Amino acid sequence: MTENRLPDYLDHMLEAAQLACSYIEGLDKEEFIADKRTQQAVILNLVIIGEAATKLLKDYDWFLDRHPDVPWRSMKGMRNRIAHGYFEINLEVVWETVQTALPQLLDRLPAIRKNAEDDED
Repeated sequence: MTENRLPDYLDHMLEAAQLACSYIEGLDKEEFIADKRTQQAVILNLVIIGEAATKLLKDYDWFLDRHPDVPWRSMKGMRNRIAHGYFEINLEVVWETVQTALPQLLDRLPAIRKNAEDDED
């Protein structure tokens, strides 16, 4: 039996989502579009979320099936688009993701994380 990394991956996602949201706090869209440093910090955390989602989809799909309301595959897809099309990143999509998708993810992840812990017992 391999070690259960499920809680770790969920923790990585939670931390990355919190960081990405904190980086845009107080910024409007125009300020974000003009701020390369913030863009890169946010994008890195989207890659981390997508990387964790990729690992979860590969190793823990049975667990993710219990949480169909979370767009696991979309997170993986965004990571792939960023990693393989870096010079074509749509900052509008990045902005919208941090404004809407990440807050929704942050609402759901703590309960999902607890659910993962309960599975270990």
